Amino acid sequence: MMRGFATVSFFADDVKAAREWYSKLLGIEAYYAVPSVEEPAYVEFRFGDFQCELGIVDAKYARHDVSHGPAGAIVHWHVDDLEGELEHLLAHGATLLEGIVERGNNSGFRTAFVVDPFGNIIGIMNNPHYLEILTELKT
Repeated sequence: MMRGFATVSFFADDVKAAREWYSKLLGIEAYYAVPSVEEPAYVEFRFGDFQCELGIVDAKYARHDVSHGPAGAIVHWHVDDLEGELEHLLAHGATLLEGIVERGNNSGFRTAFVVDPFGNIIGIMNNPHYLEILTELKT
């Protein structure tokens, strides 16, 4: 079952410049960068009422062409059972774009990507941050 948006990923040729631009736009600093703060391939911000995640990914890792005009974002849906939901999507006619990948040094963040029959990329992920927020809301 898709539980809610977990992370929105935007792509940029210059992740450091994008980090600076979004820091100014959002009024906060990125809290996470890999492989390093000095030379990031990925940075992440948390903001808003539910501490939504906005990730900026080096464009060389994009799963679709982002070099010729606007390319949009990939929204990751949090799922509790990544393998099961991936199977569910494929059984309903989605095609595999990228299988399950561990993200963030075994921190529990795992993703997979499919393409719906209309060409849209759907990201699904296990996201411990989403579960933390859900737990806090229940208390």
